[in-house]
Amino acid sequence: MSDDVSRETNTQKEEEVRSLPIVEGEEGEERIPIKAPLKVLKFRTINKKFGWWAAVVLLESYAKKQICFYLWQKKDDGWKRKQKFGIHSKEDWQMMKRSVESFINELT
Repeated sequence: MSDDVSRETNTQKEEEVRSLPIVEGEEGEERIPIKAPLKVLKFRTINKKFGWWAAVVLLESYAKKQICFYLWQKKDDGWKRKQKFGIHSKEDWQMMKRSVESFINELT
């Protein structure tokens, strides 16, 4: 795949993510399965199908904000967390972003 096509595909995917709604506890929405003492400020569902729910969550924990990537699996008794990955600072995010971008053109 040429770099121009790759960039166009990546741009389309970025636009799709930007167009996903940010949910702030809207009435009728399923409550995100995060409990106290963590306080959910905002979240954006990335994918929710086939018994899996992936989301990016802005939360507050002990007066400090962080952004976390969550993955839950639906079980008989509700959603169970399978993975959580936190970003605690802008510097951490910039380092991660540069690292991912250095590999992104390897994807097909």
